[in-house]
Amino acid sequence: MLGRSENGLIDLPEEPSGFGGEAPKKEGFLSALKSLVFGKPRNLKDPQVFHKLALVAFLAWVGLGADGLSSSSYGPDEAFRAIIGHEYLAVFLALLTAITVLMLSISYSHVVEHFPSGGGGYLVATKLLGPTAGVVSGSALVVDYVLTITVSICSGVEAILSFMPLSAHAYRLPLELGALFLLLILNLRGVKESIKVLLPIFLVFLATHLLLITYGIFAHAGRLPEIASDAHARLTADLGTLGWWALLLIFLKAYSLGGGTYTGIEAVSNGIQILKEPRVATAKRTMAYMAGSLIFTAAGILACYLLWKAAPQEGKTMNAVLLERVFGSWQMGGWHIGLWLVVVTLVSEGALLFVAAQAGFIDGPRVLANMAMDSFAPHRFANLSERLVARNGIVLMAVAAALVMLYTRGQVFMLVVLYSINVFLTFSLTQLGMSRFWVRERRSKPGWWKNLALHGATFLLCAVILVVTTLEKFEEGGWLTLLITASLITACLLIKRHYEGVRAQIKQLDTILTQIPSSAPAAAAEPEPIAQGQPVAALLVSGYGGLGIHSLLNIMRLFPGYYKNVIFLSVGAVDSGAFKGHDELKRLEKSTEENLQRYVDLARNMGLKAQFRYRIGTDVLQEADSLCGEVGRDFPKAVFFLGKLVFAQEKFYYRLLHNDTAFAIQKRLQFSGLMTVILPIRMRI
Repeated sequence: MLGRSENGLIDLPEEPSGFGGEAPKKEGFLSALKSLVFGKPRNLKDPQVFHKLALVAFLAWVGLGADGLSSSSYGPDEAFRAIIGHEYLAVFLALLTAITVLMLSISYSHVVEHFPSGGGGYLVATKLLGPTAGVVSGSALVVDYVLTITVSICSGVEAILSFMPLSAHAYRLPLELGALFLLLILNLRGVKESIKVLLPIFLVFLATHLLLITYGIFAHAGRLPEIASDAHARLTADLGTLGWWALLLIFLKAYSLGGGTYTGIEAVSNGIQILKEPRVATAKRTMAYMAGSLIFTAAGILACYLLWKAAPQEGKTMNAVLLERVFGSWQMGGWHIGLWLVVVTLVSEGALLFVAAQAGFIDGPRVLANMAMDSFAPHRFANLSERLVARNGIVLMAVAAALVMLYTRGQVFMLVVLYSINVFLTFSLTQLGMSRFWVRERRSKPGWWKNLALHGATFLLCAVILVVTTLEKFEEGGWLTLLITASLITACLLIKRHYEGVRAQIKQLDTILTQIPSSAPAAAAEPEPIAQGQPVAALLVSGYGGLGIHSLLNIMRLFPGYYKNVIFLSVGAVDSGAFKGHDELKRLEKSTEENLQRYVDLARNMGLKAQFRYRIGTDVLQEADSLCGEVGRDFPKAVFFLGKLVFAQEKFYYRLLHNDTAFAIQKRLQFSGLMTVILPIRMRI
């Protein structure tokens, strides 16, 4: 079973390693360096492997919740800058921010309940609104997670540079690219390892911001009546001069531009596969941690901006200005501890933004993998590396983030706009899909109207933010994110059309060739074993279908009467679809055996001696190399046969959509001294 067995397409994970059938006894320098940087391969046969990789609620809060929590570094900043001159509106912004976070969190808890296998916004839109809505949501999510990585890293560097001289800002872009590369390496090692490395940063951020907000509010507790009276007076004055509509538009603009505050809330529903069992309960607990911490931090910072009269300053974030006002005068025994608190808080804030980029590296590749399983993205994005991470997706996310950094020169204000539009496009589709679900299930679900009201109201909030942000920032970069997303949607639809065309031709082969009886006669005697000295045709197959049968018949046609012995070989590829638990691996192993047994029965009905062998693994090429080496040692006269799709008009992008598995295996086997023949399977497209 090479690659994706369900449709017969032969796909291959990249980065082959090792030659020949035997594993090298001594690890070479490059292999040792690879193990040091990325870690040793995971053992799929270890029944505890999933338990060791899964995250408890607290670690999930760090890895997935950091995206939402870190948005308090730039979301409230953008919102507050939009109400300069009407700062009292910060009270209403803080209140509405808390309500929005609460509504989104509860609604995504419902998503987790009804879609416990993960997939988040992509799966919700696909199942409840249709494949077209699904590919729109999935494409928006992929772009969103690229921008999650970009805006998090750029905001982190900006926060750290806020307490440095302006001359240090010249090194911002190199620092951002360096941080991106470091996170790429950490994530290629594995999700859990990367989170544990970044955990101390998360804890320092929590401690410093708890102190900032608690002290910032209670230090002005005695002035709250005065502040409230002043806010009322200014509101009355603005209503008299501007009117309700103008003031409402100012408020809506600020609320929409602060939409970055809510990004990351959907991360748990997308990454539920990495959570510890029971996954739904762990996901809901993680969501509660995220919502509580984000409400406290974002609403608290907005309130502190107002209480401490923070105002924008060149080269500094609003949080940096606030920290200087709150902690700047603190002294203890002649030590300016306030200055150190400012530095530590800003560093933790910047560093947490790097942690927040984890959501992009964790969930972005998972969305791509889900889309690849549905053939909206190249199938290689569903493959896992030997560290059991979606390596291709991780690398793609990093490369795309680097390109966005270079294009925008790391300008956070522009990135936040690009970021928010796609976030709320996905939010809106998810809430619309869940609203439709409750309308459809109203007869069988008591209390359905309460859930419909929740998702309907959340949809309206998300739609308002989406429309206002798009219109307000269209000429300042909004057009770019719409163009990128539309281009990705178009590419996904074209990829799907191509795979469907290939699948249709394979189905024709299946219809014709699978009609050949595949079960051995009931009275057949126990087959004789294959003698080592006889010629053996070793055929690598992918599932049971027309492709494998076509290859077997071609062998008989090309070598009439020569081969009396056939060994069917297969590699069960562990991709993102199979890597969901130990039971899934057992099912993959069972289906691989059943498919191979059908080939054996067919060959025996044709008067051949036949048997099968297989391996299960993430690297198809490496496992096939080892398996063939084993067969070559047992049967010295074995010749290895592989089928390869050959297209009437080969196009440049076919190499991305279909890996050259057959040629890669042939090269390795021939290097090992094993005779290998490739059999063409013509595709008339």
